[in-house]
Amino acid sequence: MCMFDKDKGPRRLMQKGLILILVGHINFILGAIVHGSVLRHISKPSQHITTEYTAANIISVTSGLLSISTGIIAIVVSRNLHVLKLQIGLLIASFLNTLLSASCCAGLLLAISITVANDGQGLMLGCNDTQVPINARSPISAQCPFDTTRIYDTTLALWFPCTVFAAVEAGLSLWCFIVGLALRGLAPCGNSYIKEQLQGEAECSPHSRRLIGQRFNLDA
Repeated sequence: MCMFDKDKGPRRLMQKGLILILVGHINFILGAIVHGSVLRHISKPSQHITTEYTAANIISVTSGLLSISTGIIAIVVSRNLHVLKLQIGLLIASFLNTLLSASCCAGLLLAISITVANDGQGLMLGCNDTQVPINARSPISAQCPFDTTRIYDTTLALWFPCTVFAAVEAGLSLWCFIVGLALRGLAPCGNSYIKEQLQGEAECSPHSRRLIGQRFNLDA
């Protein structure tokens, strides 16, 4: 798991970065669609905030944005493996995104479970309390600021792919974090020796030899 090939590793890291950017954009768009088409109405007019709203709107969108940033950093690192600041940036971004994406996945699973168990009753909190139906699937009409006929099916249809993409983001970010550990030679990936290989390659580069030659000339 901690092995990072100096020849094939950069290409794989770039591929993971591109996938993270793609998945992050899709998850961000899906979260924005859920917010714009369904969940922005939940807090009106009584200003109720539900667990579903928080999980789908805030965590999912933030996870998508951080996944895009992590993917960009991973691509840059794949072309500059020996740069210390980029390695640290990859470690921090991938670690945070792993935690946030895992939290997003767990939160969406919780939101889906609550919604299915209550037949979407939490999605109807923004309706008129005097005529609110028992649940979102009830045929009884209600005075709501949104269309109640498809709110249940639409929300679940968007939440399920969001959950899958959040799990993919967590897995890819964890892989990038392990690569960062290997590049820095930190436990439990301290035995990969990729750090020593990169340092030896940097010392043998023309720029490094030029700096060493200039130092010798100054000493002479």
